[in-house]
Amino acid sequence: MRIFVAGATGAVGRLLLPMLLDAGHEVTGISRTSAGVERIRRQGAAAVAVDALDGPGLRRALVAAQPDVVMHQLTDLSGADGAANSRLRVLGTRHLVDAARAAGVQRIVAQSIAWAYAPGETPADESVPLDHGAEQPRGGMVAGVRALEETVAELGTAVVLRYGILYGPGTWYAPDGPVAAALSGDPTARFLGSVEADRSISSFLHVADAARAAVAALDWTGGPVNIVDDEPAEAREWLPQLAASLGLPAPTPVPGRQPWARGATHHLARSRGWRPEHPTWREGFAGR
Repeated sequence: MRIFVAGATGAVGRLLLPMLLDAGHEVTGISRTSAGVERIRRQGAAAVAVDALDGPGLRRALVAAQPDVVMHQLTDLSGADGAANSRLRVLGTRHLVDAARAAGVQRIVAQSIAWAYAPGETPADESVPLDHGAEQPRGGMVAGVRALEETVAELGTAVVLRYGILYGPGTWYAPDGPVAAALSGDPTARFLGSVEADRSISSFLHVADAARAAVAALDWTGGPVNIVDDEPAEAREWLPQLAASLGLPAPTPVPGRQPWARGATHHLARSRGWRPEHPTWREGFAGR
């Protein structure tokens, strides 16, 4: 297949490109920087310099590529600016879908998240609604996710991958990332999250498993699918283990929890044959 990857140089995209190429697909990736374009070309894919916020430019690039499938892995997380990331989810997705329609593309695989669900006491499956009544700043994040998912659904087949919290190379949870810096006491560390060891529940996902899921989703039916590992866990459980894997002191457990932080199930993804190679964050954090 001919596959157009938006977000080809992000944490997921840089692992996704070689997987698609190894599977025999013809891949075009985009980047808004010359360094990103060169990185894509070094991996063996065609590359186009274009910003997803440039609607006409993105349309020209996509129409020229004539793909069978669009991969949406766009994020704007380098500055830990939630509003900027939500803007890309809204406007970048709008441009990408409009460009796909102009090129006659009817299939898209899009990155979403598994922690935008409404509050609850058990891990959420895909039937649980998004947390539309959330207060700010969470409300803005959920609104961005909703806009992304509703926009991609305008195409004939839209597979929405609701990823767990990504860890591994190139993520905030990498050994050289801002979460490690925050755990070490660096007050300048910036990321969208918390290092409070409370009872809030999270579902994690190794970034390589996120890329593998995107490849698997090329022939899935449309709709949202949670892509998470096997073990939702409370922060007071996973944070000490993350700290230990980084050689840092464990944070002191604290009471309370965020009611929306409930984790997610992956029964639907497993029914489609997907299995994480890192089945639990315990092994993943330890590098096994």
